[in-house]
Amino acid sequence: MILKDNIYFMQKAIAAAKKAEKNGEVPVGAVIVKNGKIAAEGFNRCITDSDPTAHAEIVALRKAAKKLNNYRLNGCNIYVTIEPCSMCAGALVNARIEKIYFGAFDKKAGACKSVFKIAGSKKLNHKIEFHGGILKKECADIIQKFFKNKR
Repeated sequence: MILKDNIYFMQKAIAAAKKAEKNGEVPVGAVIVKNGKIAAEGFNRCITDSDPTAHAEIVALRKAAKKLNNYRLNGCNIYVTIEPCSMCAGALVNARIEKIYFGAFDKKAGACKSVFKIAGSKKLNHKIEFHGGILKKECADIIQKFFKNKR
């Protein structure tokens, strides 16, 4: 996909993150795209659902799998406002996501490049291409402001 598309879909992920923030959740949003169209959207729901696995990526994966009627999401890409954690990166590998596009790097828990390298690991049965830094400032600002306001 061309850069214009990446910006468009990341803006959709940012809009999803803002929904999480309105619910008092850590503002992370994700959209899954197949054939240039959004197949699913997700945002953090851990507090709302009392579910530690309800990260934006997991919520979007569940919706996309249901909509596409397949637990394998071959040919799908995900746009997420922050670099996926190890749980989410592992789930994205298992779902066979083709590419991960993320905004802000997560220097504490990122599992594409920052801390762990799960997404691109050659040791796993599927390797995901990833690209970070798309609308990096906007994505980082949302999370930073959220935590600044919590303190």
